[in-house]
Amino acid sequence: MTSQQACYLYGIVSTEVPHPVGMTGVHDSNLEFVAHDGIAAVISALDVERPLGKHTDLLAHSRVLDALAAHGAVVPVRFGSVLPDRADVVPGVLKPGLARFRDLLDDLSGRVQFNLRARYDEQTVLTEVVTANPAIAKLREQTRGKPEAATYYARMRLGELVAHELAGLRKADSGVILDTLAPHTVAQSVRDGEGVDHLMYAAFLVDTAQRAAFEEAAESIAATLNGRATLQLTGPLAPYDFVTRE
Repeated sequence: MTSQQACYLYGIVSTEVPHPVGMTGVHDSNLEFVAHDGIAAVISALDVERPLGKHTDLLAHSRVLDALAAHGAVVPVRFGSVLPDRADVVPGVLKPGLARFRDLLDDLSGRVQFNLRARYDEQTVLTEVVTANPAIAKLREQTRGKPEAATYYARMRLGELVAHELAGLRKADSGVILDTLAPHTVAQSVRDGEGVDHLMYAAFLVDTAQRAAFEEAAESIAATLNGRATLQLTGPLAPYDFVTRE
């Protein structure tokens, strides 16, 4: 690394993890592994004169970590973590964090993350809500085709009732999803979501020995919700949601 280059940090792995062949990182820089006492930091050179933070940079960061996770445990480091120089990696990161990194790598060994996004079919779920609640159906008829100003309060009440019914439906359906997948996971992390079509967005930490069973359970949920909602399962990924980052 030259005087115009800093050190970009991706994550921490065991020195036993194979190095991805031919893979480059942020700004298409070659990856390096800086080892210390059984663990290694995965880094690359970073040109300090080039801006960092584009979507392509984030994708490169994730691509490196997910490739590492396919071969062994990895502790992801927050996107945008930069050190002044390669010489700072051992004294600034690996030595002070040695015990913690070892514990995390032990906990994550043989485990990967999957993300599950479930979305309702908006028309189908709204039809369910109207059918299930006569008050909603009545208000809908009262406001249909009428001026917004003249039906302002009725529309406000209608929105409140629909939101309440959707929240109850979402809670019930997401509960079924979580209960179905829980036996095949080590941990779960449910994320917030927005929109009428949002059902659930969650991350799951899965033992590789349970991967097939987990994926089969997800397929069974997709079949059960067919016509009402769609599921998108992404993984295996690095365990982004199951590492406390400092």
